[in-house]
Amino acid sequence: MKAKALDPFAAALVFVLCVIWGFNQVVAKLALADLGPIAQTGARSAIGFVCVVAYVLLTRRRVFEIDGTEAAGALTGALFTVEFIALYESLRFTTVGRATVFIYSTPFFVALGAAFLLKDERLRPIQWVGLGVAFLGVVCALVGRASGGELIGDGLALFAAALWGATTLLIKATPLRRADPAKVLLYQIGFATLAAPLAAYALGEPAPTHLSAMTVAALLWQGVLVVGVSYGLWFWTLTRYAAAQLSAFTFVSPVVGVFAGWLVFGETITGGFALAIVLVLAGLALVNWPRGGRKAGGAAARQFIAENRKSD
Repeated sequence: MKAKALDPFAAALVFVLCVIWGFNQVVAKLALADLGPIAQTGARSAIGFVCVVAYVLLTRRRVFEIDGTEAAGALTGALFTVEFIALYESLRFTTVGRATVFIYSTPFFVALGAAFLLKDERLRPIQWVGLGVAFLGVVCALVGRASGGELIGDGLALFAAALWGATTLLIKATPLRRADPAKVLLYQIGFATLAAPLAAYALGEPAPTHLSAMTVAALLWQGVLVVGVSYGLWFWTLTRYAAAQLSAFTFVSPVVGVFAGWLVFGETITGGFALAIVLVLAGLALVNWPRGGRKAGGAAARQFIAENRKSD
């Protein structure tokens, strides 16, 4: 099927999806009152796994065959699990806005890693400039932290972003790059579903004794709405609309995340942090600048979207 230009319906749909993803850190932080970061990673993954399996069965996607991606899939699942545990743990120490900016610095790690690990993805001068600008934004965001605890939270969020980047590089460098995005997603959330309870027990995270209505709603938001419904709709748009135009929405989520932190938790946005947001977004825009014509730009955007949206 030939990709169509983005119409008003698709633009509105993708914008709504990005807003949903942008609120994810807020929802996760609300659930931490009753559910530790490891248990939350496992619970949201289990709910999402059921939803995605239902989706692939409904759409008759062939994702359950043995195809040589199993080892790489297990490794991406391990990286995904540690990534979300680190991200949710970071929300104990730092603000939603800061965690969001740091986790969405992932393309910085992807581009930097690709420059050294993937021979066919050497960076162009404009992309090196983008890396420098994004790095400067991260430095600005880190400046002026008042306590060691907040620095721990920022560091964990950056660590989560690095793991997300490592997952993307693994997908690019293994047979997973040819696999159905739904299958790659199932590897990740399936591994987290099985490994999180074991990790919680091994690390001594207390088992939840009470789940408030807010926590249950937060888990349903992450498992059903984010992993189940939103990813199904996202895959649908990828098969029908021009990926180059869809990629224009990739920077909506971090902006929404910062706004959501202010709206729900009253987090302040200082002038320095606002500058950091602008620098990070500008840097990532340059890093993902299309190479050459529309066709090349569309291919690059499709690859970026399919590989990076799986961990929201």
